[in-house]
This record gives sequence, C-alpha cells and structure tokens, in this order.
Amino acid sequence: MKQPRDFSLHGAIDLGARQAAAQRRQRAAEQGSPGQNGTVIEVTEETFNTDVVARSRSVPVILDLWAEWCGPCKQLSPVLEKLAEEADGAWILAKVDVDANPQLSAALQVQSIPMVVAVIAGQIADGFLGALPEAQVRDWLDQVMGVAAQLGLQPQAGAAADEADPSAQAAEGGQPGDGGQPGGMPAYADGAAGAQARSAMAAAQAAMERGDLDAAAAEFERVLATHPGDPVATMGVQQVGLIRRVESYDQAKARRDADEHPDDAEAQARVADIDMAMGKIEASFERLLDTIRRTSGDERDIARKHLIGLFEIFPPKDPRVAKARATLSSLLF
Repeated sequence: MKQPRDFSLHGAIDLGARQAAAQRRQRAAEQGSPGQNGTVIEVTEETFNTDVVARSRSVPVILDLWAEWCGPCKQLSPVLEKLAEEADGAWILAKVDVDANPQLSAALQVQSIPMVVAVIAGQIADGFLGALPEAQVRDWLDQVMGVAAQLGLQPQAGAAADEADPSAQAAEGGQPGDGGQPGGMPAYADGAAGAQARSAMAAAQAAMERGDLDAAAAEFERVLATHPGDPVATMGVQQVGLIRRVESYDQAKARRDADEHPDDAEAQARVADIDMAMGKIEASFERLLDTIRRTSGDERDIARKHLIGLFEIFPPKDPRVAKARATLSSLLF
C-alpha cells in the first residue's frame, strides 16, 4: 500500500502528550541510546538521517511510528520487535515516537498511527496503516525484502553487527574499481577455517598482483566457501569478472554499438564495464541508470542486474554506490 501524502499532524496531539513525550526524550538522552547497533533502535529527528537514511543504503529499515496513547500501537509494536529479533539484522526496526518528533512526523506526512513504512536505499518503498496480524506483517516483510533484493541489498542474519565486524571494516578501506586490489586483509576468527581464509586471501592478492586471474578467482572462491558473503572476497570476484569481460571486448566496436543502439542493455553494459575499468565510475553507473530510465521489460532487467553487479566491486558504504543505489530505487518505485 502506498501512503497518503496530504495529511499533517497539526492539531492532532495535545500539549500534555507533547510534554510527556519531551520528558521521555530527555530521559532517553540522559540514559544514552541503548541498542543503537542492534536490530531495534529508537530514532529521533536528530538521528534520522544517520540511523535511517544512511543505514538504509546497506540494510532495509522498517519505521514504526507510534505514540504512548495509541492502543493499536501497543498491539503492533511487540509483533514488529519479535520479527526484528528473528531477522537478526537482515532488516532494522526503527521506532519513532510521533509526540516527541512532530517535525519528523510531518515530514513523513503521517496519516494515522500505527504507521509502518519501509526505507530502502534512502527511499520510502512501501508501508501500511493499522495493527495488522502477525501473518500479514510477515507477508509484507517478505515483499519488502524482495524489493531490497531487486536493489542489490541482500543482508544476511547477523548483519546488525557489521559495524563491529573487522572484515567489514577492512572492506571499507579498499579502493576497488579504480585498478587497485581489494583493500586490507580482513580479520578472521581463529581456527582452521580462519587460517584457511587468511591463506587463501593472501594467495588471491598475490595472484592479482602478478595478473593471474584464474588463480585469484579460485582463491577468492575458497574464501567465500567458508565465509559466504565475505565483502573483500566478493569484491575480488567481481573485479576479476570485470577485468575478464573488458579484455574480451573490442572497445571501439563496443562504443559504436552503444551509440547506435541506445536501448540495447547489453551494449550499454559493455561500455559501462569499459568506463569502470578506466576509473570513470560515475559515468559507468549513470550509463546503466539512463538505460533503466529508457527501457522496460527484459532490457531494463539486464541493465539493473548488471548495475548491481558493478556495485559489488565496491565496499557496501562507498558513497558513489549509495548515490547510484538511491537513484535506482527512485527509478524502480
């Protein structure tokens, strides 16, 4: 369901409710913000951009807009919190007290509460009003995660701890996509699997340095076999794929084909690869975004999937990826 966009909370909340909300907000500030790295977080007007908009670029965020006086909210919130705990970081539940945050509520154009919306890649994707039964909430969340997958966001359980994950931090430091190698050696747990991953990663980086793409790919795949979703190994696999593709192209012909056939997604993808390999990152992303704007059906899907593959060459929070992913979200919805 799409949200109505012509409602204001002006006059809907009395001064007593506002005062009580302000007191709750002050107590929360004095006590700190427990759980901000967990699966359920409290969000205010001041933290919204960081805790919701920025976070939604790497993991879907579900907004639960509620108030202390709202009976249906007290029925729905425990359901959402239970499902968030079950998801274990695959999505984040962000709770917004509408009394304490009237400007944020107005900006979101809340019609009534409880109101729940999904934020994906910086964009509001979908939502619902009222206290739905758990089964319907589960169905809706399945749809949300399907949308996230279309945008290339496929966080695994435990993703809420990524900010403290050494391998994720190592990925943040890399500069892939500009001819460099995957950035930093991730930290792996002690034990046989960790030792194997460290050895394979070192061998992969050495193979990349000497230009042995087959050996590098094999070693990156070894890491992924024991550490699925490892960000540095994933970036390495995608880099190898990009290099192989570009080496197979007749670059002059590829550019002619793209100029002559602007709606041919595969032709545009080849030039996007060439631009990426040359370090023209924004131009590469924009070419595929333009193709998505112009096309529909299979051609549009080819461009979308290729763009998401290029995203994986970069650390998840790379600002260029975040910008392009937000644009992709606005084009798809």
